[in-house]
Amino acid sequence: MSQLRVFHENAPNTILVQTSDPAEISRRLGEVGVRFEQWQAGAPIKPGDAPETVIAAYRGDIDRLMRDEGYQAVDVISLNADHPDKATLRQKFLNEHTHSEDEVRFFVAGRGLFTLHISEHVYEVLCEGGDLIGVPDNTRHWFDMSEQPSFVAIRLFTNPAGWVANFTGDDIASRFPRLTP
Repeated sequence: MSQLRVFHENAPNTILVQTSDPAEISRRLGEVGVRFEQWQAGAPIKPGDAPETVIAAYRGDIDRLMRDEGYQAVDVISLNADHPDKATLRQKFLNEHTHSEDEVRFFVAGRGLFTLHISEHVYEVLCEGGDLIGVPDNTRHWFDMSEQPSFVAIRLFTNPAGWVANFTGDDIASRFPRLTP
């Protein structure tokens, strides 16, 4: 079940807000400029489907975002517990970083934990199949796929060649919860 938890940046053991209501998650994230939506597939999707099949199932929503927000490219990423580079890939995004363009991810299946550091608060967003999160450019955040990753996500880009993590050097991510398998 999708979930939002909010903490003060200096109190990782004290939850200020916790909700699993998608409308409330969307409202609270919208207040800080983060997009949260839930999409329905236009056709049945199953693990292992070809990227073209996944994109075709969500073509209407993808086209809407590309038209309205200027995204230029779309792809599909799929990662499971058997992936030989899962530990390296996980470690890469566990430290706080930013991107110079929006990070837009739609979880077709599985789950991932986006944690956003905005002003003096930390927003922990557990995204599951059906959830879209849009993190604005230059937002401090980290991402955890767990030690046993399992997700399929559609990614949208304004410039896929320029999507690079800029690490902040802040160790804040090490003080907050990780995604357990």
